[in-house]
Amino acid sequence: MTASRTARERVRAELTREIADIARRQLATEGAGGLSLRAVAREMGMVSSAIYRYFPSRDDLLTTLIIDGYNALGEAVERAESACPRDDHLGRWLATCHAIRDWAVAHPHEYALLYGSPVPGYQAPQDTVEARVRDVRVLGRIVADAVAAGAIRPPSPDPAPPESLAADAANIRELMPGASDAVVMRAITAWTGVYGWVNFEVFGQFDNTVAERRAAFEHSVRLLAGLLGLTS
Repeated sequence: MTASRTARERVRAELTREIADIARRQLATEGAGGLSLRAVAREMGMVSSAIYRYFPSRDDLLTTLIIDGYNALGEAVERAESACPRDDHLGRWLATCHAIRDWAVAHPHEYALLYGSPVPGYQAPQDTVEARVRDVRVLGRIVADAVAAGAIRPPSPDPAPPESLAADAANIRELMPGASDAVVMRAITAWTGVYGWVNFEVFGQFDNTVAERRAAFEHSVRLLAGLLGLTS
C-alpha cells in the first residue's frame, strides 16, 4: 500500500513538473496572458479534463510558475552572494546584482512573468510571498552586516528622509536590522535602481543605445553601491 502510494506520488510529481515545463515554453511564444491549460494538455497528449486534476485552473498553473521563477532567481542570488567573504560587503552587493541580471537575461520570459505587465484577471496569492522576497532578504543581510561592521559610508550630502516615510522605513528595516531610516531608504533606492536597469535591458529599452551591457551594468551598480554607502 505504501509503496503503491509512493509510486503514484512520484508519477504525479513528474507529470506536474512536465506540465510546468511545457507551460514555461508556452510563455516564450504566447506570453503569460496566452497561457492555456488546453494547449498544454494537447502537447502532452492528454485530454483537457485530465490536466485539471493537476492544476484546477490557469491561475493555479500561473502561481506555480511564479513561485518557481522567484525561487530560481532567489537561489541564483543566494548562491552568488554566499560565495563571497562575509566582510566584503561591496563584493557581496556586486555578486548579488550580477546574479539578478544574469538570471534575467538567461530567462527573459520567466523574468517577464515576475516583473513584466500584470496578467489580466490574475491576483497573486499569499503563497508567492515567501519566494518573492528571497533576493530581498539577501540585500537585507548585506546591509545589516555592513551596518554592524561600521562599513556604511554615507554620501555627502546625505539628506534625511521626510518624517512621512518613517513607517515605511520601519517596515523595510525588518529585513535589515540596525539600519537607520536614511540607510533603509538609500538601500531601497539602490535596489530599485538594479531592477530598473535589468527591466530596461530585458524589455529592449537599451537596444541601439547601450552596446556594452555588462560593463555598463557593473559601472551602474557600483554607482548605486556608492549611494548605499558600501565601500571596498
